[in-house]
Amino acid sequence: MKLPIKTAAEALNLPVSTIERWIRQGRIPIQRSGTDVVFSHAALEKWAATHNLPFSPNGDPADDHLPEALESLVLAMQRGKVCHRVAGDDAAAALRSAVDCIDFLAEDIREELLVKLMERERLASTGIGNGIAIPHPRDPLSRPPETPVITTCFLEMPVKFNAIDDQPVFVFFLLISPTVKHHLHLLSRLSYCIRDRAFVSFLNQRPDAVALYSRIAEFEKQLDAL
Repeated sequence: MKLPIKTAAEALNLPVSTIERWIRQGRIPIQRSGTDVVFSHAALEKWAATHNLPFSPNGDPADDHLPEALESLVLAMQRGKVCHRVAGDDAAAALRSAVDCIDFLAEDIREELLVKLMERERLASTGIGNGIAIPHPRDPLSRPPETPVITTCFLEMPVKFNAIDDQPVFVFFLLISPTVKHHLHLLSRLSYCIRDRAFVSFLNQRPDAVALYSRIAEFEKQLDAL
């Protein structure tokens, strides 16, 4: 499927002017159709996942076939649990400690996950600003969980993470998905939550799991009402 600039901008939830600037800078994959610029749906979806951006084109029929359970951010977070005082005095050490919290994965898969997370950070930081990062593998694991999982890790001390605002990161939402489609779906919902300044302040209080899930459930009600 080919997407015009306006549709691509809407799918990425970005202004058309930003997309046009990225085209001039060579930062986003494009195709030419005569004198017009268009985007490949599949290529743009993969690029968005690589750059930690939501991608939700209006009327995408694939969205209608997501299993109901996977529509819930709360369920994914409950599967992954909440960890406090995650140790590490730099990004690599903090990621290692975060992976160690994911005890439902076999040891060899945790090692694979850590390698993929580090590779992803070398490509581009998943630090999205305000002290928050969403580390995730660029590609699915060789033996991924059957359903998406988000492990929330509140760090013992903030660490430098090359975030877009240069602020140290104090919380990871470590996202593991069986497919790119699942990843983008949950990333979009999580991004909706963390755009709220009051929610960021709430995260700074290092809430317990019950309080966090309750707040996320409130956001999901808002999303489902849209």
